[in-house]
This record gives sequence, structure tokens and C-alpha cells, in this order.
Amino acid sequence: MWSVGDVTVTKVLEMEVHWPFKSLLPGADDLIAGVDWLKPDFVTDEGRMKLSIHALVVESQGLTIIVDTCCGNSKERPGAKAFADLDTSFLKDLASAGFHPDDIDIVVSTHLHVDHVGWNTQLVDGEWIPTFPNAKYLFVKEEFDYWQNEPQDYGPVFDDSVRPIIEAGLAEMVADTHQLTSDVCLESTSGHTPGHVSVCIESVGERALITGDMTHHPIQFVHPDLASSADWRQDLSSATRKDAYERWSDGRLVIGTHFAGRTAGFIVKDGESYRFDVA
Repeated sequence: MWSVGDVTVTKVLEMEVHWPFKSLLPGADDLIAGVDWLKPDFVTDEGRMKLSIHALVVESQGLTIIVDTCCGNSKERPGAKAFADLDTSFLKDLASAGFHPDDIDIVVSTHLHVDHVGWNTQLVDGEWIPTFPNAKYLFVKEEFDYWQNEPQDYGPVFDDSVRPIIEAGLAEMVADTHQLTSDVCLESTSGHTPGHVSVCIESVGERALITGDMTHHPIQFVHPDLASSADWRQDLSSATRKDAYERWSDGRLVIGTHFAGRTAGFIVKDGESYRFDVA
């Protein structure tokens, strides 16, 4: 757990995977040599990237906000077999961290990819129902509009994890600068997807940032031009990283949505690029 002024952020892990860099960040294998600070948190001894799939629960001004809901259980994912037909203990682990699904007030999706919306719903008696029945689910309108008309390459993600929220009347379309509380707001970080957002926290003079997938792995701090094969527009995602890293290297805590290990740290200017000092 991290404290940012009066705001707390808690990581709840669904799973950690160790993949070849080429599966998500082509070209990274040639760039990690000599970047010693990547170990042990972010790279295995065998040179594979460590990726964490977790939710981040933000508590601010009496509201409990969950940012990204991982992959979910029992979901058909023919285009993403690592996420198919899962049976994880995520909800039990969420409860062990002190958060019952009924207690969640707001669900935020940084974007609508398969590993960020899965626990929006759960399968009950053959139907997909909202996992957080008392929450308002916030979808950035540009992101929502794009995905409801796009082919679902990974499987029926929209139909099993987004559409049921709409049908239940729990969705709210918001702008990419939406203010959740006076301490928490969204920031546009487009490129990975059209309406991708990060989550900004500022409380009692302290600042933090939840990345979403505008950065998948800390090697991208060293090489902002290193784009993900999953990026909607690689030119835009690279430009977004360069701009964001310059602004975010101001001492704020940066919490990676897919960063394994210690997950949070500080972007520090290092020559012509940056490094990531874990907190």
C-alpha cells in the first residue's frame, strides 16, 4: 500500500506472468543489457520480462475506487489464451485486502483491453452480472465509442465485460480529464488506445500517477520510443511517453499498472533518458 497525502493506493494481484520481451515489446531484448536496475523486480534472470496483472484500489475522500479490473474468471479468450478460462482467487484476495465488492463506489477503466476490464463482471447462473453492484463504472467516451465498433480480436471482451454494465445502468461516460474527487482525476495519455487515460493523484502537497498501459514495462523509461505491439498508434504512444516522462519526473510517485515486484517508484532524469528508482 502507498500513501499519497490523504489518499491510499492498494495493489491487489491477479497474476504475474514472465514472457519473452518480443511478445509485447519487440526489440527490447537488445536494450535490456546493462540496465542493471531492471532486476530483480522487472526482469527474470533468464532475461524475460516480468508483468504483473493487478488492480489498484484508491481510497479518497470517503470513496473507494478500483482502477482496472484485470482479466476475470471463466472468460472465453481464443485470441489471448493466457487469459482464457481463468480460475483465480482475485475476489478473495480483494476481500483479504479489506475491500468487498459491495463496498466499491467507482470502477475506472484506463482503457478497455482484455486484461483491464475482466472483473467488471462475473458469471452467475450462466449470465454476466456486474461484480461491483453498487459502483458507478466510468468509461471514457472516446474509448467506449471506439471499442463498441471494433472487432474483438481477443474474444468477446466488450460483450462479456462492458455491455452488461451498460445494460445494468451502472455506466457513466466521462471525458478524459474527469475529476473523481478533488484529489483524483484522469489524464489523457492516448496512443495505446484512442481514449487511454492515466490516473492522477494530488493530496496535501504529495503527487502520484497510475500509468495504465501508456507504459507497459520500465525499460520504456530508458527508451520512450519502444512501442508495444498492442499499441493502437505507436507513433502517438511514443510521443505521449516522451511528453509524460518529462512532466512526471518531478518527484511524483509513479505506480505501474503492469509493473511487477515493487511496482512503484520515481522517474529520474538519467543523461538523455530516464531510469526508474523503485520506492
